[in-house]
Amino acid sequence: MKLSNLKKIDLRTYWKHEALDFTRWLAKEENIQLLSDEIGISLIDVKVEEATGRYSVDILAKDEDSERRVIIENQLEITDHKHLGQLITYASGFNASVIIWIVKEAREEHQKAIEWLNNSTNAQLSFILIQMELWQIDDSPFAPKFHILVQPNDWAKQLQNSSHESKELTDTKLTQLEFWTQFIRYTKDNNTSLRIGRKPRAQHWYNISFGTSLGHIVLTINTQKNDIACSIYIPDAIDLFNRFSDNKEAIEKELALTLDWEELEGKKATRITKGYKANISEQESWNDYFNWLQNIAEKFSKVFPKYFN
Repeated sequence: MKLSNLKKIDLRTYWKHEALDFTRWLAKEENIQLLSDEIGISLIDVKVEEATGRYSVDILAKDEDSERRVIIENQLEITDHKHLGQLITYASGFNASVIIWIVKEAREEHQKAIEWLNNSTNAQLSFILIQMELWQIDDSPFAPKFHILVQPNDWAKQLQNSSHESKELTDTKLTQLEFWTQFIRYTKDNNTSLRIGRKPRAQHWYNISFGTSLGHIVLTINTQKNDIACSIYIPDAIDLFNRFSDNKEAIEKELALTLDWEELEGKKATRITKGYKANISEQESWNDYFNWLQNIAEKFSKVFPKYFN
């Protein structure tokens, strides 16, 4: 079998103009999802050229899990002091918690500056420096690659945040973090079709996107009730929930499952759920739980998108 050569393509070959071409390309749902998968943060509510005072940031978005503000500054050239200053200005103007700088190439002093900011700021701020790359095999279409040069140490940030709030990670939180860490490893070993890219966190849920910004698949652990669940969670789109509900019989028949359909009282959110009895303290059973979660989530991601419209 003959091997092909992997070629690195100059960014300007595909994106002639930074704002008109690259920023607009990145803001498209399928491309922002590539970035989301790489950094482990689900980016939603993406807006281009949002103004703060006399300046405009390339992209303003939100972390779906925490609802923290995220700014993205693009520079398809080697890093410079001007853009580093703009990055800080935009972060301040939008009160952003996640600051992403996407560049063609990073000077050593700017890479060290981003590392210093991560090490010196509090746990509420995260700075990510990314080198944008384009690759090609023979005459294939160009393939984009987000190469992370600098990112915060999430574990250190989490411990710092806990200390700052005068509380420790409880055994339950540590178990949740380990459960999701092993679940992600399990899905990769078992060739899942799910969009697994988000980093595990010490929390009782793990979100997975499935083709719409109006909702997502959420996997949950309930250590008090000893169960796990897979849900379609729709935060604020009753029309989408109604479309699903109108096709309830067909959906449940194709899934071969009976689901709980919930309009959450006092909230705009709705949820469609399948639960399963599971005692997370019994670690020897985790692979069975992982298998169940992956199987149900894959069914959800295959069936529900048929009823988006």
